[in-house]
Amino acid sequence: MPDRGGGPTGPRIRVGRPSRRVRTLLMTLGVLAVLGMAFTMFAGFWTDWLWYRSVHYSSVFTTTLWTKIGLFFVFGLLMALAVGLNIWLAHRLRPPLSAMSMEQQSLDRYRMGIAPYKKWLLLGITALVGLIAGASASSQWRTWLMWVNGVPFHQKDPQFHLDVSFYAFDLPWYRFLLGFGFAAAILSLIAAALTHYLYGGLRVTSPGARATAAATGHLSVLLGIFVALKGVAYWLDRYGLAVKSSDFKATDNWTGLRYVDANAYLPAKTILFCIAVICALLFFATLWRRTWQLPVIGFGLMVLSAILIGGLYPAIVQKFQVQPNEQAKEAPYVQKNLKATREAYGIDDTKVSDYSGTSKTTDKTKLRDDVDSTASIRILDPNVVSPTFQQLQQIRNYYGFPTNLDVDRYTNDGKVQDTVIGLRELNLAGIPKNNWINDHFRYTHGYGVVAAKGTDADANGQPVFTESDLPSTGDLGEYKQQIYYGEKTTTYSIVGGPQKEIDYSDDSGEKTTSYKGKSGVNLDNPINRAAYAVAFSEPQILYSGAIGKGSRILYNRTPKERVEAVAPWLTIDGDAYPAVVDGRIQWIVDAYTTTNGYPYASRTTLGDTTADSLTASNNSRAVVAQQNQVNYIRNSVKATVDAYTGQVKLYQWDTEDPVLKTWMKAFPHTVEPRTAISKSLMDHLRYPQDLFKVQRELLTRYHVTNAQTFLTGSEVWQVPNDPTNQSGNAVPPYYLSMKMPDQSAQTFSLTTTFTPNGRDNLSAFMSVDAEAGSSDYGKIRILKLPTSTTVDGPKQVQSQFNSEQDIAESIKLLKGGDSDIEYGNLLTVPLDGGLLYVEPVYVRGGGLKYPLLRKVLVSYGDKTAFEDTLDQALNKVFGAESSTTPPPDTGTTTPPPTSGNPTVQQALDDAQKAFDAGQAALKKGDWKAYGEAQKDLEAALKRAEEAQSKAGKTSGGSGNKGTATPSPSTSPSSSPSSSPSPSGSSGSG
Repeated sequence: MPDRGGGPTGPRIRVGRPSRRVRTLLMTLGVLAVLGMAFTMFAGFWTDWLWYRSVHYSSVFTTTLWTKIGLFFVFGLLMALAVGLNIWLAHRLRPPLSAMSMEQQSLDRYRMGIAPYKKWLLLGITALVGLIAGASASSQWRTWLMWVNGVPFHQKDPQFHLDVSFYAFDLPWYRFLLGFGFAAAILSLIAAALTHYLYGGLRVTSPGARATAAATGHLSVLLGIFVALKGVAYWLDRYGLAVKSSDFKATDNWTGLRYVDANAYLPAKTILFCIAVICALLFFATLWRRTWQLPVIGFGLMVLSAILIGGLYPAIVQKFQVQPNEQAKEAPYVQKNLKATREAYGIDDTKVSDYSGTSKTTDKTKLRDDVDSTASIRILDPNVVSPTFQQLQQIRNYYGFPTNLDVDRYTNDGKVQDTVIGLRELNLAGIPKNNWINDHFRYTHGYGVVAAKGTDADANGQPVFTESDLPSTGDLGEYKQQIYYGEKTTTYSIVGGPQKEIDYSDDSGEKTTSYKGKSGVNLDNPINRAAYAVAFSEPQILYSGAIGKGSRILYNRTPKERVEAVAPWLTIDGDAYPAVVDGRIQWIVDAYTTTNGYPYASRTTLGDTTADSLTASNNSRAVVAQQNQVNYIRNSVKATVDAYTGQVKLYQWDTEDPVLKTWMKAFPHTVEPRTAISKSLMDHLRYPQDLFKVQRELLTRYHVTNAQTFLTGSEVWQVPNDPTNQSGNAVPPYYLSMKMPDQSAQTFSLTTTFTPNGRDNLSAFMSVDAEAGSSDYGKIRILKLPTSTTVDGPKQVQSQFNSEQDIAESIKLLKGGDSDIEYGNLLTVPLDGGLLYVEPVYVRGGGLKYPLLRKVLVSYGDKTAFEDTLDQALNKVFGAESSTTPPPDTGTTTPPPTSGNPTVQQALDDAQKAFDAGQAALKKGDWKAYGEAQKDLEAALKRAEEAQSKAGKTSGGSGNKGTATPSPSTSPSSSPSSSPSPSGSSGSG
């Protein structure tokens, strides 16, 4: 036909329909996108499975996975069936004819529109609600496993006399089921009502009855189910009162019944339960009565009863019965809370003793001797000296130490010594050139342990290393020094293949190695390589020639990550610490089991109670579980992670903990018995800081056992802020070998102080036996000071240090030039009725990038000293020298005598600078600069000798010039950290 537009004829162009080539391309892209998404999901699943299998905890992966899948399908199907069945039933009960009205005519269009797609629409709706419900249910895998594997506590709550396991394991699952039931009833009710409306069973504006008999009966049954579930909720709420948190002036996060709960809410819940049951029966009765009159009246009465009985009546009881005589009314319930809270946090056996706070002994020599037998005072602060370790023992820029070092115990000269320890871990930021090969193939691990005596410093204020240099040598003997797993190791490495790894470097050059462990996942399989290329978004893993036979990928390398992954039911302590055990470096990780379902025990937020001045100023010291609220905690598991193989072992530490027993049933063969802990490992286990911080926070109120005293608040304490810095956060607890007044010998302890609420004087001192091998391990002791007198607290002692004129002038001199002062840990030691405070003072400056111990502050009673060494400060405070301590070796612990001559001191400072310059030049291999530094060092030492000699002549004494002149044993070059000189000696001078 001719074109009616009058234009030329020709082929017709179909506008808007793509060509076959375009359609094929789009289809191909769509298929590729789907396959890409599918492989991405598969890669995540497959790499997780491979990792769990590599650490031999595949049962954790499979148990968790199958539990999630089971919950997903069971509850997803139940929700889909509930909603789908009610939609189908509403459609089946539709009236055969609909009233002729504008409303129905409008609905006819929708009915006709969906008629061809009814089955697909039904399937789509049910699938959607099923997916949502299944995903929600799968997240409850912990709740399900605890319910199905729960073991009894063999302790009953004081109100309902049910085992604690009902509240910890059963009630959470029942509440989930109830919530699921409510969701199913509401969604079914909405779906059924919409279907009835669409097909004329419900009418809004049409003439005649608003609902057909069939619709009335159907919806009434659903409403009856909803009201019945509400009745079940009222019944469970009765038990929920035992674990309900509420505001109460006696304490934050009060948990359990109070007077108004037991005498108003509890009977109200029972009455409302009965009303809900009756109301539900009335709704069910509409199947026969075909009217909503009675059930609507019943439902209205239930709502009114909930307002009057459940809300107004308790308020009246609180106002007119409780408030006029609150202490008498609440005392019995507070007593239950006191008992439950102390049991739940493991503080029920705390021993509280009165302590005078002042010494009565007049024998100064005896007091001085008692210091040595009472405590091994640690003057090396692990939270300050990390830069010193870094400067003296880093050796290479690609090594590093954590910001906070750790305190452990090692045998030195046949005696157990408090030791500050750190690992020389890999520091990728210090690699000479960052690229993919260097970052992931060549620089793969750290090397060696560095340790120093906690109670000593050398003549230069540097740590006295007991394990040092590269490779590390010292008191720890032979051990595997490579560190493939550590706190600073946060990236993946590919090891064991054709590409050699840098083991360490010395003067002869780089030493290479190839990983021989069985850790990690083998990359020989191309499917594995493809999966990891996708999982890590790194395509080079798929085709790189650096990966070959034997290549293994290591990831999840921090101790915390590994323990969390293999035991996702544990709460992990914020600080893992290393120990050399049986020739291996082992990371020791403390882990906790918790619940928030312990009846009557007050809750605490772990993230808040474990925060202190260290966590506030340092990202490497983490707080526990952030906002996780619990009211029961046990250090139930001790875990180890091998620094070379990454092997994770979980040991049952608390053999009585029912929460741990429950998880051990859920995940059998994952936790080894306590008897499997070797003696060498037991020597390094300790009481964890985070548990101690949680307990000390609770003990600020729960150290009292009398309800009346608790209610008055007269005995409330607080954890003081750290006086050594301006963070405004709580002082951290400190590890220290010491003995309490009722102990006969020193034990490794964890200590803290308390001050009265809103005041700075000391109210109590707390310690816990932290030595795992001790029979008193975990025993908490509190020394309570009298309220009638005041004893200086940490802040006041620090202020006293800073305000005393002689000390202030000395500190001002130390701060001269560009130097700065850093205060170490302020240690508190109970001594003969009084309290001894010791604080090391570090100086960072004069060109130094790291702090050196220069002074020690000591306070006892009204005496204060600020001296070069701890012994000198103690001697000055007590006015006597120790009769048991040998004279200090000036070559290792005491600075060389200067006779107060500033010229001598200046010369020695110049010597230190020259020595440091020489060490820096030596590390760079700059022998010319090294030689010049040695000349400067020799000249400075000569000046010091001449100045000291002149000072001796001026004072009129002949003296012994040899004792005043810095000898090679007292010069800076005698530091244990000195590197070998080109000739093989340890420096010159």
